[in-house]
Amino acid sequence: MSHGPLANISQIVDARSKRISSYDRSGGNGDNIQIPVGATAELAAIAGAGIIKHIWITISCKDELHRRNLVLRMYWDGQEHPSVEAPIGEFFGQGWGLKYNFVSLPLAAAPAGGNALVSYFPMPFGSGARITVENQGMEPVDAFYYYVDYEEHDSIPASQGRFHAWYHQEMTRPESTTGDVENEWEIFDTFAKNPSDKDNYLFMEAAGTGHYVGVNYYINCPTPVWYGEGDDMFLVDGEPWPGSAHGTGTEDYFNQSWCPDEIYLHPYFGTARAPGRGNDDPRCGWLGRTHVYRFHLEDPIRFKKSLRASIEHGHANCLTLDLASVAYWYQTLPSAPFPPLPSAEDRKPRQPVGVVDMHRWRDSWRREKSSGERYGSEK
Repeated sequence: MSHGPLANISQIVDARSKRISSYDRSGGNGDNIQIPVGATAELAAIAGAGIIKHIWITISCKDELHRRNLVLRMYWDGQEHPSVEAPIGEFFGQGWGLKYNFVSLPLAAAPAGGNALVSYFPMPFGSGARITVENQGMEPVDAFYYYVDYEEHDSIPASQGRFHAWYHQEMTRPESTTGDVENEWEIFDTFAKNPSDKDNYLFMEAAGTGHYVGVNYYINCPTPVWYGEGDDMFLVDGEPWPGSAHGTGTEDYFNQSWCPDEIYLHPYFGTARAPGRGNDDPRCGWLGRTHVYRFHLEDPIRFKKSLRASIEHGHANCLTLDLASVAYWYQTLPSAPFPPLPSAEDRKPRQPVGVVDMHRWRDSWRREKSSGERYGSEK
């Protein structure tokens, strides 16, 4: 059997190629739609069977956080609750409402400066598809341009899973230590053990039959200490810990090594944003906003009944981290409804910690905990 993105490009397929776009129906050049505050725009409503093959979007909006405040949803085969629900930026690989270039095989944010949002994830459906965007921000969207390219098929076999994507965010806290101590690198004590995934950061939890195909992971690290000692864990079909696939560290899961802090863009994995490359402050270790991604296009995690995918926040969940993610998978319908999406106010990104913040904290600590020695040696 052939594999790879070009393996079946020569195969003649009995299908009809179609496109839905925001083109000006009058024949003019007003090729966009507007989305008022609080409104939901329907980008596509497709009857019958088919496969969405390509999506392209670009947006003009005065809201600086419109990429967090616009919510993308997708529905398949008449299911009332969405199979895709995420802020539009995070779905396409853009964290914190920002714009920056991002390259992967299924998703991209293209020039100029990440303004073009692109998906090549195939999205099959057997009896209808619907795509919407809701404006949960405080400013109207002045111009929303889009393409949805798809194929019409007479039918789609049951073996074609339906595309799913779920956004999650969490401010974690130290779970494995006493006294709420962030004990990474054994700075304060010996490492704790974590024979469980109970307190991990959750990428996804699904019931049904399908396979997990990857994640965009957004880390706002409020410490200069390395954030990535946490192991990835996949529990398949209700199995107990340690599960079918247990990893050795965050950078290892994302196919990197030795605490990286640099931009690296592979079609299947990489770091699209790193604070050490001048995005936040290169003087402060791993402090700041890092976006890493991994797509399991050659090695999906398959499940027959359920899958729980998670990762530790620091070794044995010992760190406070401001985390967000979008996980992607295919599965049978019906799928379970997602937990409620956090409100736009709750999704508002926290600002990165800077050198001035750290100096203020150090000075406060020195005054409160030391005898006043120059570098704050505690007595």
